[in-house]
Amino acid sequence: MTTEFDFRFGMYPSRVLIREELPSIREIMRALDDGKETGSPALAVCDTNTEPLARAVMGKDTEIPLVVLESGERNKSWESVETILRAGKNAGLGRDGLFIGIGGGVIGDLTAFAASIYMRGARLCLVSTTLLAMVDAGAGGKTGIDLLGLKNLAGTFYPAGLVVMPLGALDSLPQKEWKSGMAELIKTAILDSDDFLALTKKLAAIEKGEQGRTSLAFRSCLMECISRSVSCKGRIVEADPRELGQMRPLLNLGHTFGHALESAAGLGSLSHGEAVAWGIARACELGSALKITPPERGREIRGILDTYGYETAAPHSLANSAASIDTLMQSMRGDKKVKAGKLRFIVPGKESAQIVSIPEDSGAEDLLRGILDGTFRRSNAENTV
Repeated sequence: MTTEFDFRFGMYPSRVLIREELPSIREIMRALDDGKETGSPALAVCDTNTEPLARAVMGKDTEIPLVVLESGERNKSWESVETILRAGKNAGLGRDGLFIGIGGGVIGDLTAFAASIYMRGARLCLVSTTLLAMVDAGAGGKTGIDLLGLKNLAGTFYPAGLVVMPLGALDSLPQKEWKSGMAELIKTAILDSDDFLALTKKLAAIEKGEQGRTSLAFRSCLMECISRSVSCKGRIVEADPRELGQMRPLLNLGHTFGHALESAAGLGSLSHGEAVAWGIARACELGSALKITPPERGREIRGILDTYGYETAAPHSLANSAASIDTLMQSMRGDKKVKAGKLRFIVPGKESAQIVSIPEDSGAEDLLRGILDGTFRRSNAENTV
């Protein structure tokens, strides 16, 4: 069974297919060319973790070159993009050429960024093979690379013409990568509705059952969660494709704190989702301090994060020194969401979430430092979430 979504992000149409099995290269070509096989030059990109999946997609009779990059956040760099661009040129790709990224969020970001700047924009397909890529990086059209020690400092908006999400690829997903994706799934559920949030709790309960992820009940619930996530994110991005309004920034719930943690801990030291989960907990505390996040909603969100085993306490074990707190503050000041000298955060509200701007003054700095190092929570234990 295949679930299909069609979105339009500004001038870019994007088709998302959620299915059980990996697509073949011929299926990808036909889906992009309205059932025809045009024979336009293509280039596939994967990493050392997803190379077996990539070769399964490509089959034995394809002449499409495959670029295999080293895996991990540390390789989300300009050097990797240059490797992809050079391979595209060597393969003879023109503007009608096709870049195919097969892998998780890092491969998706790298391949999409390369496609967006190759001859000012080539065609793009993503085969998302991790939960994180399916619920976050695959759909929505943000690309990026890490630069100067900051997460996604350079990037573009460039949605893929086709995104395929094969659930079968998740069968061999390591627990760390599974948790990374679940954090983004929970984030989207917070933005969407209480019943979607309840669905994430149901998924956790099924996973802890006797059959775990092998049960049909788990597969069915997972398909519904991914579909709900793609649908929710698609609606938000359609309404605000370039993050110029008040809608798309909501998808950054937990990310201002989370990206800062990734930088302070050292990019690649923990997964993106683990950092976002910690960031969501911090956003709940900030929302509580600003009287935006009701205590019961904050407790519910923290409870779900704890059910999945995320580290949510402050300070984080990888950033628990005074120097680390300084680095966290510095990273947040350099965040892309800073506007007019004010830090912007997304915090949960009674429903969904909302944007708050924090001026850079001594009172605000004391509050943020207290949220980062845990002193705010300890000093307000009876009132905080």
